[in-house]
Amino acid sequence: MQPALLIMLPIMLLAVLLMSAAPCLAARNDDVNYLDLAALMLRDGNLDRAIIALDQVDLEEEGANLLRYYTLKGMAHLRREEPEAAVNMLEKAVATGQAESVVYVYLAQVYFQLESYNDVLKTLDNAGSALDRISSVYHMRAQCHWLLDEYALALATLDVATEVFPRDKSFLRRKVFFLVELGLFQEAVAQGRLYLQQSEGKLADYVALGNALRAGGELDEAIELLEQTRLIFPGDTEVDKVLAHAYLDKGQTNTAADLIYQASLVDSTLTSEAAELYRRAGRLWRALMLNGQIADQTIKLKQRLALLLELRRFEQAAAMRPDLKRVGLSEDEDIVYALAYAEFMAGDFEQAEAGLQTLTRPDLFRKAAELRRSMQDCAEEPWKCL
Repeated sequence: MQPALLIMLPIMLLAVLLMSAAPCLAARNDDVNYLDLAALMLRDGNLDRAIIALDQVDLEEEGANLLRYYTLKGMAHLRREEPEAAVNMLEKAVATGQAESVVYVYLAQVYFQLESYNDVLKTLDNAGSALDRISSVYHMRAQCHWLLDEYALALATLDVATEVFPRDKSFLRRKVFFLVELGLFQEAVAQGRLYLQQSEGKLADYVALGNALRAGGELDEAIELLEQTRLIFPGDTEVDKVLAHAYLDKGQTNTAADLIYQASLVDSTLTSEAAELYRRAGRLWRALMLNGQIADQTIKLKQRLALLLELRRFEQAAAMRPDLKRVGLSEDEDIVYALAYAEFMAGDFEQAEAGLQTLTRPDLFRKAAELRRSMQDCAEEPWKCL
């Protein structure tokens, strides 16, 4: 037998086998359980194929499992992020009267995505007592009441959940932040301390509560809590940052600067912020010392220029022009004006005028006009500018 025939023989035999099997395949296709196939596709994440399989289901066929069909199709649409279609299918699943509690939960979740919070609550109510031992349902209920401005019901739901699930401290945590939102800071602090005590709260919980109190204007309570947090979690820069901003809000800039400086010893990206706070606190030489440690040259030179101007080191400020040009700041109009001012104060009127001529921003244009008048006065009566 020729080699070509040896190669073709297996192919020919395969063709014959496929042709003979075709009627069997067709018959087997009629017996396909498309609901099982769709469930398999959903499990494997093949959402489009699941929809295609479900479209093959004959809903008019006697004994068709409508509950399973609507549930699977609702889940497919839900996972494809098509909430409107998902709601339509899951509502039909519930309408069969045979849906288990999990279907109600899925429907409630989709209503929540659609911000239909009253429908969420109605759906959960219709599910009956089967959901009484599912903790996430209480969170969903509380959040819906909250978003519907039913604050008392939201807090009451969390209280009930705490009784049902005494070991789950997430309900108390949520209650604390609801109280903060309502401006009930004293109660929020009391409940917050209880939560932290009972849950052995994580650092994030302490920081979040401190931040919430600070945002609510309860600076003394925030500072007290965050100072205690520093003792529990020493050396954490996040605590130092939040505490520093609380002191800053209270007007204690120097204390805030010291805190950010300590944090910068661990996180060098905070060095420029520490220097800026020292500048605002009036500790200019300390700010200038820290400025020399900043790695980012753009931030460093911009800040240095401002510090030298405040220190009235005008010659040094004017001499920064090449460095500022090197890092691409020579086109920044704020920098252009600051340099022109430094050159004017250093007595280099010609260079100052050259810079002023490039300004186009209205506010700086007006300042430039005032600076020109000052230069003219100095030219006419130099003794006034000594």
